[in-house]
Amino acid sequence: MENESIVHRIRTGFSPLFWIGNTLEIFERLAFYGSKAVLSFYLANKIGLGVTAAASLAGLFSGLVYGLPIVAGVFVDRFGFRKTLATCFSVFAVGYFLIGLGGMPQGQGIVESVGKTTYVSIVLLLTAVGGSLIKPCIVGTVERTSKPDYRALGFSIYYALVNLGGAIGPIIATFVRSSYGIEFVFVMSACTSAALVGGTLLFFREPVAAEPVATRTFGRLFGDMLLVFGNLRFMSFLVIFSGFYIMFWQTFYSLPFYVTEVLHFDRFEVLETVDAWTIILLSIPLTAFAKKIPAIQAMTLGFLISSVSWLILAFSHTVGACIAGLFLFAAGESILAPRLYDYVGLIAPRQQLGTFMGFAFLPVAIGSILAGRLAGWLVQHFMREGAGVTGMWITVAVVGFVSTALMVAYDQIVKRSTKTAAVVDA
Repeated sequence: MENESIVHRIRTGFSPLFWIGNTLEIFERLAFYGSKAVLSFYLANKIGLGVTAAASLAGLFSGLVYGLPIVAGVFVDRFGFRKTLATCFSVFAVGYFLIGLGGMPQGQGIVESVGKTTYVSIVLLLTAVGGSLIKPCIVGTVERTSKPDYRALGFSIYYALVNLGGAIGPIIATFVRSSYGIEFVFVMSACTSAALVGGTLLFFREPVAAEPVATRTFGRLFGDMLLVFGNLRFMSFLVIFSGFYIMFWQTFYSLPFYVTEVLHFDRFEVLETVDAWTIILLSIPLTAFAKKIPAIQAMTLGFLISSVSWLILAFSHTVGACIAGLFLFAAGESILAPRLYDYVGLIAPRQQLGTFMGFAFLPVAIGSILAGRLAGWLVQHFMREGAGVTGMWITVAVVGFVSTALMVAYDQIVKRSTKTAAVVDA
């Protein structure tokens, strides 16, 4: 396979359903990141919740989107990929529209009758439940529609296309916001999701597994959760890794306020795409560069680079410095993120590999929830109360440096315990 060109492998390694599923994913990510780019800003300024509540709710929303797939996989097994995808996009369409309705004159009667916070919490929860169904469907489709020797390439293509949707969505959002109003960004996401329902029903077919797959139940899921939570080594790793996503989500939770109020650059959504475009550009060469570095060391290096990036924002308050810092952050992410699943595969017990892989999204969820609460305090304390924006980004960098140090300590402890176990076995 080494002698085959990449073009030949792309042409022959995947079924047509692979490309259909990934095309749906591009537009789903476009809708998700288009709305995500403006969510905290919208909730704070248009709905009027204030920055602290807005950032916390935005963080909880993404936390649920990335945390609930562990449970959502049971429904995917029960009802199949096609029905679950159609349901996901239908709920997304309704949820996004209701989020946007909260900022329209037509929706004020509903919002005032239940209260702003209650209304936003309900519609965000509804949307997050729908969003949690997408990951098991698309990832499962990639796995089932890629030939065995091409699965690694298939997931690389999937990751690149996810970032492509994530890069295009906020750019569309900035034009929609400036032309029609910020609430219509969510209408755009709702319309895209509604179109995806039709696309799923017309073109998507149930992918066939190469081997029989056991159907999961909630009883088995509960047993798997106990298994994972009982593995102290794995849980420690997931908690430490959450530090990266506390930094990552600041791009969406605190950066919009900094860009508009300090840098006086109105189109903050464009700056939010720097991460995605950089990953599209650098992920393949940087992954190749870090391939020979042990997984834990590569992740530590990525942590360090991403942590340093925030110091650029801290000590130079310009749009150019902001772009440079976000570019450097994404370079660290390009080294770090691909090795997450590599490392989980190394430390997971062979008979529970699938279970442990399913829980690898937990750092994204934990990081989002904590990042939302942190972002509200950062903006309020350092920007609104006059403590100084330099301290704001230094605080984010410190989160990264602490996580980097914990990763180093974790690696040393694991190495010592492995050596001790080897001596005992001998």
